[in-house]
Amino acid sequence: MSAPALEARGLVRRFGGLIATDDVSFQLAPGARQALIGPNGAGKTTIFNLLTGVYAPSSGSIVFRGESIAGHQPHEIAEKGISRTFQNIRLFPQMSVLDNVKTACYMHLRQSLPGAIVKSKASYAAEEAVEGKAARLVERFGLSRYSGDFARSLPYGEQRRLEIARALATDPKLILLDEPAAGMNPQEKIELMERIRLLRSEFNVTILLIEHDMRLVMGCCERIVVLDYGKVIAEGSPEEIQGNPQVIEAYLGEVVAL
Repeated sequence: MSAPALEARGLVRRFGGLIATDDVSFQLAPGARQALIGPNGAGKTTIFNLLTGVYAPSSGSIVFRGESIAGHQPHEIAEKGISRTFQNIRLFPQMSVLDNVKTACYMHLRQSLPGAIVKSKASYAAEEAVEGKAARLVERFGLSRYSGDFARSLPYGEQRRLEIARALATDPKLILLDEPAAGMNPQEKIELMERIRLLRSEFNVTILLIEHDMRLVMGCCERIVVLDYGKVIAEGSPEEIQGNPQVIEAYLGEVVAL
C-alpha cells in the first residue's frame, strides 16, 4: 500500500466557544477522487480552509505527501502542491480570462530582478512558456472564445470552469473543489462531472470536492466522507454511503440512485 497523499488526524478548529470541526480524521490516497459532504454548517469549508492554511488547526495534524503542513501559510501550501477553488467565485474580474490563468502560472516562475528589468532571452522564453501554458488550459476548458474578455463578463458556468483552469495552472498534486457545480444548469453539471473524471488521468491530480449535488458526487467520486455538526459520521464508497441510515437521516433524506 502506498502512503496517503494527504492525511488529516484529529482536526479540531474552535472559534471562541464554537467547535467548527471536532476530531475530524480522513485520508486521501494518491490519485483519489473523493468527496466531503454534509449539511450546511457541518464544517466542510472549514476543513478546506484548514488544509489550505486559511486557518490553523486548534489541534490535530495535517500531513501532505509525508510532510506536516498544519499552520503553514496559504502561499507555502500552494507551493507544496495544493490548489483550490472557492464556493464564492474569486476570479480577478477586471482581468482577461487568459490573464487570470497566467497569474497562477507565475507561481513557479523563478527570475532574477536584473533579468526581469532588462528582459533577457531567458525572461522572454519564460514569458512565452507561461503564455503557451495558459492558452492550452484555456483551450482545454473550452474557454478560448472568451480568452480576451474580462472574467466578470463570462456566464456563471464558464466562470466556474475558469476557476478550475486557474487552479490547475499551479501544477497541483491535490486540487480542492468547493461546490464546483453551484449555479450550473443540468447540462453544465453533466459536462463538469466528465471533466472531474478526466482531471486525474489528464493532469495527474488527487481530487477532494465539496458538493451538494449528490448525483454528481456519486457519479464521479470513488470515496465519500460525511460530516455532521463538525464530526465524521460515515466514510465509504458511494454504494455504502447512499444506503447508510445515519447519512440518510442526517443529510440525504432518501436513497440516492447511482
